Amino acid sequence: MSEEINKEKVMYTSYDKNVEYLSKRLGVDKSFDIIQLDLEYAGRRMALFLIDGFAKDDILHLLMKLLAKLEPEDIEPDPLAKLLKTYIPYVEIEQVDDLNLATNQILAGPSALIVEGINKVIMIDARTYPARTPAEPDLERVVRGSRDGYVETLVFNTALTRRRVRDRTLRMEYTQVGRRSLTDVCICYIEDIADMERVEHLKGVLDKIDTDGLPMAEKTIEEFLSGRYWNPYPTVRYTERPDTAASHLYEGHVLLIIDGSPSVMITPATYWHHLQHAEEYRQKPLVGAYLRLIRFIAVFASIFILPLYYLFSVNPELLPSGLEFIGPNQMGVVPIIAQFIIAEIGIDVLRMAAIHTPSSLATALGLVAAILIGQISVEVGWFSNEVVLYLAVAAIGTYATPSYEMSLANRLVRIFLLICTSLFGVMGYVTGITLWILYLARMQSFHIPYFWPFLPFSYRPFRDIFVRTPIPLKNRRPLFLNPQDPDR
Repeated sequence: MSEEINKEKVMYTSYDKNVEYLSKRLGVDKSFDIIQLDLEYAGRRMALFLIDGFAKDDILHLLMKLLAKLEPEDIEPDPLAKLLKTYIPYVEIEQVDDLNLATNQILAGPSALIVEGINKVIMIDARTYPARTPAEPDLERVVRGSRDGYVETLVFNTALTRRRVRDRTLRMEYTQVGRRSLTDVCICYIEDIADMERVEHLKGVLDKIDTDGLPMAEKTIEEFLSGRYWNPYPTVRYTERPDTAASHLYEGHVLLIIDGSPSVMITPATYWHHLQHAEEYRQKPLVGAYLRLIRFIAVFASIFILPLYYLFSVNPELLPSGLEFIGPNQMGVVPIIAQFIIAEIGIDVLRMAAIHTPSSLATALGLVAAILIGQISVEVGWFSNEVVLYLAVAAIGTYATPSYEMSLANRLVRIFLLICTSLFGVMGYVTGITLWILYLARMQSFHIPYFWPFLPFSYRPFRDIFVRTPIPLKNRRPLFLNPQDPDR
């Protein structure tokens, strides 16, 4: 944070100077939604500063009615103690003597009361934020399970988390990031389970973030945390489901909850964390294991099937006996590699168009997509039937990936493998996959190997990744998290 924000401004001895300083710093006469009420209760002048839309009008109205009944002798001989303990009956109330700190708190929502003759600012946290009702996240739907999800309000999200984790050592530590935005950030962990060195490391990284604001909330923080800016793979996992967040807390993960975002960040996260979904644990273990297996097949097919098909198409002698049918019957006027690149770009354009298209026009967009990549495009010679088929398989695998960030990264890897295979054939395909594995093996998420437990190999965690283990048998926490209590 900048020196100006961190610099302490001790209150003046003069009431008028304190009110003038706050009024000027907040820009009361320049912003219509910053309100200054000049009041007089108990024979003393008072000034109440608040943000219109953040303050609970009924609570402040009740407090003002109580203050209006006071006589001068009611708050003697210690006015501050009498007001705090007797005549301002509210749960969240505190005192500060730093005018800059009071300014920052006012901008966050609490109201500030300055009283003549008192060298403290009374902060009344009677705030409310515009918020939507918790609803099931679009990206993490389940057939059977809870239908609530995180929202954009920090306090709501911490309450949804604590509702599921009633552990006495659950910690919600508050900090702010951004010199100008002063965005509220909550570090959430279970003190008896989480590795405290990792918690302290995360706090240190947050304290070192030097930027004026967090316009994209959690995504901006992720770029500061990951360090490798051009790395397409996410080093943290996002979730909008409180039950998913709670399960990771019990394992020993540390969560970051950012005000203004419905997505909670789970740290650290390996490659395999992004391939798990709550639906697997909402079904019987055998069904969950089957669903996980199918998801893995779909995800890896989305990466490898297009370059492999292209390799067999241009090198049919590589096909084993009985699989000669693989490959286009007619090569077409457009080279196969060009067909794949055009189709990949076309799908991304349609995806972006779908995001920007109003719901009422979604059907029309679907018709356009069917015409663009469908029978007509095949008939005019742009695509072959086999290209459309395998492209559809890859697209389905992409959308079957639970993590949206992981699906986008895998799509880039698929294009990279296509280019390598088109340039160097079998050698390019094998080398491309090898480079991809080595790249992931060298990555780390908060000093944790990204490809663990595949590289470095660990049998039991590796088995738990590919087979959905029944909860009664899952009696050990992940060792890579270094939990204080490894036994569940």
